[in-house]
Amino acid sequence: MSGNRRRAALATTVLVGGAMLLTACQDADAGADAGTPQTSATASATTPSGAATPSGSPAATAETPGGTGKDDKNGGGQKPAGQVCGANDIAWSTKSETQAGGYILVVAKAKPGITCTLPAVHPTVAFGSDGTEAAPAEQSTGKQITLSGNTTAYAGVNPKTTSANGGKELDSIIVAIGNDDPDPVSLPVATITVDKPIVTNWHTSPKDAVPSR
Repeated sequence: MSGNRRRAALATTVLVGGAMLLTACQDADAGADAGTPQTSATASATTPSGAATPSGSPAATAETPGGTGKDDKNGGGQKPAGQVCGANDIAWSTKSETQAGGYILVVAKAKPGITCTLPAVHPTVAFGSDGTEAAPAEQSTGKQITLSGNTTAYAGVNPKTTSANGGKELDSIIVAIGNDDPDPVSLPVATITVDKPIVTNWHTSPKDAVPSR
């Protein structure tokens, strides 16, 4: 009986020892397995901070076009939008018309790349070496007109409003954007007789720029 009890006690000891050894191995394996994700997590956490330099690159790139746009906006000596036109901002032309006894249609367009405003004043039109100036053909001034691209303004000049014979024979007119324009231009026209001339406001339709009293 004592031998049987000894063998049973030994078997129990072996089983307990084996169980403890198995548990220790499992704990060791679990620790080893747990260590691997911890290392991976650390690597993953450090990756975004390492990517800080590339994320800074787009910011520097975005800043460059901003500076270029600013330079382009102010570059080229172009007149800012909303500024009053000067005669040298305009591409001019004239045309002889037969209505109202005959008159000169002055055509004004902004030069390429320019946006400017014709103010609500009568154009200044003068003739000859003595600077005979055309009187307003309309009692009130018109509206201001913004010139840009294909937008066109028209003014009609009647060089002779009298029925009497006589007057000055001329082949050019001098046009300015109001009395304060420092750069009036001389525009060629067919030979005209000038006597008490008149000029309309600026209009966006040539039909509205027929000068008559």
